[in-house]
Amino acid sequence: MVQCFIKRDKSKLTFHLFLCLSPALLVENGKFLLSAKRTRRTTRTEYIISMDADNISRSSNSYLGKLRSNFLGTKFLVYDTQPPQNTSSSSSSSSALITDQKSSRSRFHSKRVSPKLPSGSYNIAQITYELNVLGTRGPRRMHCIMNSIPTSSLEPGGSVPNQPEKLLPPPPRRSLDESFRSNISFSKSSLDHRSIDFSSSRFSDIGGGVSCEEEREEETSFRPLVLKNKQPRWHEQLQCWCLNFRGRVTVASVKNFQLVAVRQPPQTQGTGGGGVAPAPGAHGEQQDKVILQFGKVGKDMFTMDYRYPLSAFQAFAICLSSFDTKLACE
Repeated sequence: MVQCFIKRDKSKLTFHLFLCLSPALLVENGKFLLSAKRTRRTTRTEYIISMDADNISRSSNSYLGKLRSNFLGTKFLVYDTQPPQNTSSSSSSSSALITDQKSSRSRFHSKRVSPKLPSGSYNIAQITYELNVLGTRGPRRMHCIMNSIPTSSLEPGGSVPNQPEKLLPPPPRRSLDESFRSNISFSKSSLDHRSIDFSSSRFSDIGGGVSCEEEREEETSFRPLVLKNKQPRWHEQLQCWCLNFRGRVTVASVKNFQLVAVRQPPQTQGTGGGGVAPAPGAHGEQQDKVILQFGKVGKDMFTMDYRYPLSAFQAFAICLSSFDTKLACE
């Protein structure tokens, strides 16, 4: 996991994310990554997320996106300045920007984003906090729907759309004959990832592009990754609910949480609904892993550890939602 820590400044309503360069949780020993500033509105709260440590505003060139909550602090929406690769998930703001469903696909693939579109208007995640039956004695119940991450990203060979090539393992060297044969044989997996291989509209438009039926099949088969908080265990000696943070969290707090992937029902193969479900394997092991954990280690100091398929921006936005007061959950 990528180990980071968040430093909070209550007086300035700011949060700074640092990459841990040593076990000591000191700002001097961390590399600055992102910053956020909280703004209170009449009916909601917003967190502006930036790559600049000081100039945290939507007018800055370092502006990345925002986190917006409802009045009760129980529902949050994460907005990004860049559109997600898939267009099957839509929000009220993004659907208003995209009026032509057929042309939206080619627009995203060709990356021809109109400069008139307001930044930070693409909904990439939804965070929901539910009633905590444990009250302040246990972590909050939360669900995160990652609209820009498919659940197939946790499967062997899965990937996240628009993932930088430097983060992907280098392809094995093949002979010219093997490379040619692999390029002319299109398997189902290669078709599912055609948006990565052929991201330009000039390729997708040749020969009529992808048929409407294939588009609908791909959209219905796409299922966003859903994260939920890991259930705590009762500690008899301490008489409290606990999570194993492996030494990364030292102070008990209702803000502490660990997120794991929600097990999705397997998709059957074949026709007539009589297919055979895939056998559990590495995918189930991936879903048992903690993808994001957040917890308190001192006054205004918190740790944030995350792993693939989350990005630092997505993990930071989820952790920021934990700072808000949950009026209807506790």
